[in-house]
Amino acid sequence: MSSSPWSSPILPGIAASIGLYIVLIMTVMCLIMYSKQRKKAYLYMVLAFLFIMTYEGMNIHFYLSHEKPEYSIWPARMQVFSFLILNVSVYLLYRKMNKKTNVILGLMLLLFLLPIFSPGLSLFHINSGQMLYLSLYQGLIAILGFCMISPRIGQRYKYNLGILIILIWAVMNLIYRYTDDCGTTFNSVRLFLPLMYYTVIFFILFERIVEQLQSIYRSSITDGLTNLYNRRFFMKNVNRYVDQGLKISVIFCDIDNFKKLNDTQGHGKADQVLQQVSAILEEEVSGVGLTGRYGGEELVAAIVDKRAKVNQIAENVRSRVEHETIVTISIGYSSLRKNVTADELVSQADQAMYRSKTTGKNKVSPFYTSSSKEPKQASS
Repeated sequence: MSSSPWSSPILPGIAASIGLYIVLIMTVMCLIMYSKQRKKAYLYMVLAFLFIMTYEGMNIHFYLSHEKPEYSIWPARMQVFSFLILNVSVYLLYRKMNKKTNVILGLMLLLFLLPIFSPGLSLFHINSGQMLYLSLYQGLIAILGFCMISPRIGQRYKYNLGILIILIWAVMNLIYRYTDDCGTTFNSVRLFLPLMYYTVIFFILFERIVEQLQSIYRSSITDGLTNLYNRRFFMKNVNRYVDQGLKISVIFCDIDNFKKLNDTQGHGKADQVLQQVSAILEEEVSGVGLTGRYGGEELVAAIVDKRAKVNQIAENVRSRVEHETIVTISIGYSSLRKNVTADELVSQADQAMYRSKTTGKNKVSPFYTSSSKEPKQASS
C-alpha cells in the first residue's frame, strides 16, 4: 500500500528544519541589535526564539524517530509560551511596559503555569484536557494581541496576519488530533503554516530594525528642534559640492531680536518661532538645495541648482517670515568663486547677513568683494 508523502518523516522534518533556520537568523539579528541598543524587546525575542528552536528541534527528533510529536505535551507548551513571549516582544519594539501591561503579563504567566502544577495531570503525555486548555490559552493571547497590541504598534497589518495564521494553525491542529485522516492537502498546509508565521515575524523584525537604524542615522545628521540638517552634516555636504566644482551658493539667515523674544516670551515661544522660520526656509529651498541649523537662531541653506535664483529665494524667505511669523529675519548670501573654500563661502554669506543686520535688519544682502561694488553671482 502506497503512503502519502506527508506520512513520511522527511518532508515534515524539512518543514521543521526550515523553521529552525529562519528562527536562528532572527536570533542572530536580535543579539546583534541588543549589543548595539540594549533594548529589552530583543532579549524577549531571543528568549522566544530559543523556545521555538527547542520546539522545532524536538519536532525533528520526533519525525526522524517515527514518534508523533503531538503525543508529548512539552512541544505544545513551548510553542504556546513562545507565542506569548513573541507578542510581548513585538509590543516592546514600539512601546514600553507600564503597570497595566505588567499586570496582564503576570496574569498570563500564572494561567500558563496553572495546568503544569495542577495535580492529576501528566507532565509528559498529551491529555485532552491540557491540550484544550492550551488551545484556549493561545486563543486568549490572540484576542489580547488584536485588542491591546495591534492598535499600539506600527506594523498592524503584518501583526494581525501573523495572529490569524497562528489561529488557523491552532484550529487545524485540533482537527488533526481528533480526526483519523485529514488528507494530504490539509496536512501540508498545517505543517507549513508555522513557516508563514515565522516569515511574518521576520518581516516585522526586519522592518522595525530598518526603521530604528534610519531614525538613529537621521538623528545623527539633523537638529532635533528644527529638523534641519545639523551644522556638521551641512558643512560636510558644502565641502563635497565645492570639491566637485559645483556652482553653489550659500544663504545665511539670522532671526532679528531673537534674544529679546526668548527673554520676554520664554523659550517655548522662541522655539516655536524658530521651528516656523525653519519650515519656511525648508519649503523655499526644497528641490534646489539643502538647509541646516548653523547654531542658535542662525539658519543656512546651500543652493545647488544652477537654474535657481539665489536672491529671489532669499527674498521669498524674508518676505514669508515677515508676513507669516511674529519676527523678521536678516539674510545674506554668497556664490562660489574661484579659489574659495567651503568655510570661506559660508563666512562670506555670514558677512553679508551681518551687513543686513547692521543696516536696518529685515533685509537681504549679497556678499561684496573688497574690489567691487556689485555682488558676485555664480555664473550659469
